[in-house]
Amino acid sequence: MDAHRKPPKLMDRVKATMRVKRYSPRTEKTYCYWIRYFIRFHGTQHPASMGASEVHAFLEHLAVERHVAAATQNQALNALVFLYRHILEQPLGDIGEFSRAKRPRRLPVALSHEEVMRVIGFLSGYMHLMGTLMYGSGLRLIETCRLRVRDIDIERQVITVRAGKGNKDRTTLLPATCILTLRQQIATAEQQLSCRLQHGSVPVTLPDALDRKYPNAGTSLAWQWLFPASRPCCDDAGKVVLHHIHPSAVQKAVKQAMKSARLPRPGSCHTLRHSFATQLLSQGTDIRTVQELLGHKSLETTQIYTHVLGKGFAGVRSPLG
Repeated sequence: MDAHRKPPKLMDRVKATMRVKRYSPRTEKTYCYWIRYFIRFHGTQHPASMGASEVHAFLEHLAVERHVAAATQNQALNALVFLYRHILEQPLGDIGEFSRAKRPRRLPVALSHEEVMRVIGFLSGYMHLMGTLMYGSGLRLIETCRLRVRDIDIERQVITVRAGKGNKDRTTLLPATCILTLRQQIATAEQQLSCRLQHGSVPVTLPDALDRKYPNAGTSLAWQWLFPASRPCCDDAGKVVLHHIHPSAVQKAVKQAMKSARLPRPGSCHTLRHSFATQLLSQGTDIRTVQELLGHKSLETTQIYTHVLGKGFAGVRSPLG
């Protein structure tokens, strides 16, 4: 080993550790952002020379000066706890009381079935199928983008969500009305794979180190993205690969569809998932089942939809009926 080799830079260590611990790319990007922001806030001091008091001041700044949301402040705190515990190996301990960003209690926007169908009617191509799955299966946007051929079980009418929020797998409903379109989408994925094999064999991106364990997985039909990007890109190692469609493209299409549908209130891709939950509950589906289908860790998160339906008042009715 070269005795004069420089130790890896701090941010390189952060990234390497997060990949070993299998954090998602989005979490890696977010944590790196907050760690860099923290360092700049304190005049580019190295975090090893700082500690709990500097973290306290930074979190106070985010709440008081920047007026960030509670979730954003918690995100920054989690990033710094990770840095000090796993990279610097000097846990922060008690950072004291600091101003907490207020967490507003807002009910999610949910649409009626008729409104959702109107929105989906303004989507075309595979965007129509993606919108249908977010509503018909309760998928998050990123979960829809990451679907692979292997995740679709048409015979059992089940969709498997791999490494969803919290890095957990779950299964959810596959709407019968989507079966024909899904078969067509899988056939398209097979045709595109065949074409790529004939012109250079570009593999799809794979989770963790799967490409080393199974070298041919990236060019097998089972691992193909159901909704691939329009063109290949380079991964971190400089290898040409095919990624899934970027979520922003879907967000743009759904936003335009909602605008065209002339809805009385604004919505987003997540509104389709909210609408899935409220429709199931209004039909009398057990709330625990809805919790499992949505992949919520806590039942409290699912219970908010009972308030959207106006069923959080223990059966009390207005004097006007």
